[in-house]
Amino acid sequence: MQITKSQVLPFNFELSKNDIGDYTMTIKNADERIEVDEFSITNDSIIIQMPVYEGYIAGIFTPSKITGQFIKESLERYVVFSAAHGEEERFDVSTDSTHDVSGIWETNFAFDTDNPYPAKGIFSQTGNKVNGTFRTKVGDYRYLEGIVDGDSLKLSAFDGAHVFLFTAKVSDSTMQGQFFSGNHYVENFSAVRNSAFELPDASSLTYLKEGYDRFEFSFPDASGNQVSLNDERFKDKVVLVQIMGTWCPNCLDETRFYVDYLKRNPHPDLEMVALAFEYAKTEEKAFKGINRLKRRVGVEYPIILAQVGTSSKSKANEKLPMLNHVLSYPTTLYIDKKGEVRKIHTGFNGPATGEKHEEFKIEFSKTLNALLGE
Repeated sequence: MQITKSQVLPFNFELSKNDIGDYTMTIKNADERIEVDEFSITNDSIIIQMPVYEGYIAGIFTPSKITGQFIKESLERYVVFSAAHGEEERFDVSTDSTHDVSGIWETNFAFDTDNPYPAKGIFSQTGNKVNGTFRTKVGDYRYLEGIVDGDSLKLSAFDGAHVFLFTAKVSDSTMQGQFFSGNHYVENFSAVRNSAFELPDASSLTYLKEGYDRFEFSFPDASGNQVSLNDERFKDKVVLVQIMGTWCPNCLDETRFYVDYLKRNPHPDLEMVALAFEYAKTEEKAFKGINRLKRRVGVEYPIILAQVGTSSKSKANEKLPMLNHVLSYPTTLYIDKKGEVRKIHTGFNGPATGEKHEEFKIEFSKTLNALLGE
């Protein structure tokens, strides 16, 4: 991906073809594998539709190369894309690493702006190769893979939705670098080693504002029916309300977790509903994305359309005025059988966060079982 005139974001994928001529693209980011199976090929033109997400690669191919663009139509974003057959290394290495970045890093993104935010870098390094991620208050920056070339750190990820590149100069105890999101956004970051660093508790960031004692909404489903917590299906039950978007990889990770959990732990007193905040420009396109997510992930709980045309969090707050803010997609509210909000969990620590993801799963089961037992 050509994200600036001088910066290229590399990633790896494999193409395979089955006996009936269908292609599968396997995107690789560290331990992550993303299977893509929606291809349209006409003569030398190819369109590769990303799974769940709106984005797609459109290009021209030869036996040795694909050239084109990664396109998100609703956001009017276009990133130049090229792929060369047979090249396996993500980044070129010219010099042995002079530093090992393994460990925990206290990180500040956009530190030189009016809107800085903290993150926790978690990395492991073997030789020149590095894997890991940055956790923020609202989620993580996916499975990052890269190198340390001399004193230069380079990390990247492409997950079908986001195009992420991190570059930094490192020492034994510091990092100074830049974060690129596609070709539309760049910010500076700095980091220092700090094995004791922790982010704020995800259950302390979002809450009901003073004067509100209930969480309320009324939004349409794909059939045009209004869905609210006053519906009979939610009466006298524990309800999980997921604030999300089909465009959001952390939301997809969380949705997969919920789908798996609900299949393995069905309970007559448990219901779930998702509120989708979509940047698709029309309701028709938004519901197309919602239905695609439900079909591909196996979502059986309702996903209703809360917002269309923007994923703006300030606009989301107008739809949900009882919350102090919508800080993150995703956010999950835990509502007890009496309709009281007992907990609000901001963000989601996906599988790339390793130990933190396992901690979340344990805490989730503990909280939910306590509410169901009341």
